[in-house]
Amino acid sequence: MSALYTIASSALRLLEPETAHKLTLTGLRLGLGPRAKAGGDARLATSLFGLDFPNPIGLAAGFDKDGEVPDAMLKAGFGFAEAGTTTPLAQPGNPRPRIFRLPAYGAVINRLGFNNKGHDAMAARLEARKGKPGILGVNIGANKDTEDKAADYVKGIARFEGQADYFTVNISSPNTPGLRALQSRAALEDLITRVLAARKTKTPVLLKIAPDLIDDELADIASVCLKSGIDGIIVSNTTIAREGLVGGPNAGETGGLSGKPLFEPSTKVLARMRELTRGEIPLIGVGGIASGEDAYKKIRAGASLVQLYTAMIYQGPGLVPRIARELSACLARDGYAHVSEAVGADVPVAE
Repeated sequence: MSALYTIASSALRLLEPETAHKLTLTGLRLGLGPRAKAGGDARLATSLFGLDFPNPIGLAAGFDKDGEVPDAMLKAGFGFAEAGTTTPLAQPGNPRPRIFRLPAYGAVINRLGFNNKGHDAMAARLEARKGKPGILGVNIGANKDTEDKAADYVKGIARFEGQADYFTVNISSPNTPGLRALQSRAALEDLITRVLAARKTKTPVLLKIAPDLIDDELADIASVCLKSGIDGIIVSNTTIAREGLVGGPNAGETGGLSGKPLFEPSTKVLARMRELTRGEIPLIGVGGIASGEDAYKKIRAGASLVQLYTAMIYQGPGLVPRIARELSACLARDGYAHVSEAVGADVPVAE
């Protein structure tokens, strides 16, 4: 069966990226996805935010923008899945083509622009799956034309509270004009204050930041997060930098770059946020993970959980259980009885 999925993945890569993605979602909705047990390895079971994750490997936002296939992805072996980004109103996003593969780099550039069907469409799907097992996060964003963008995030909290196991406040996509300005200190203080005040429960709220911030900006974000009571930080979104790309098809396209070239810069930002937050705020590491060793490096840099997406485009769905096995082997190799013992091993902070 794994060979069949490998062949299917190779065939999909012959198609235009967005067409291939839509076909993938259709197949998953029809129950054609892979099956792998997410739990069973006690070394990887992780408790965080009051939630019990069967393993620390999550599906990053962007794959399932409208909450169509979270259960299929959980059945593929992910320890948790994140749907979105969703905005209050449906919007088409930027003109196509807007996704570009860079196979020589194991990377993708996208300039999708929060294309999604809106809160109501996702909420209806999530209501229908209530009671099903598995941890599901909802990644919330702002509509392109909204002037008070913080208000859209407040709407997201109100709309999905009771359906989401956690929220991700996405202010770091490079494809919505003005969005990354919300990472500045004053704007971030206002946003987080309003978002946390909108909660009626203790549903965890995480902040997703960009990898392109300078150190002063990271320090401001860390300071605001430490004071605000936000539950966690996801490091990081895609990058507008092109370090490591030396040309080739699609390398000059605008948008956010994900995949292998993002691994090193995003891991550096992750480690820096670990230092700046003194280990007091849980971190989730994202960017360029394609193996168990990659996941392990993120964890040693300070991540309690990790997320991936782009690597699946090139390696297929069998990647997830393989990463879990390789991660467990890394822990055993270095003498760790549990993954939590390795968190921040390379970035010690004062207790």
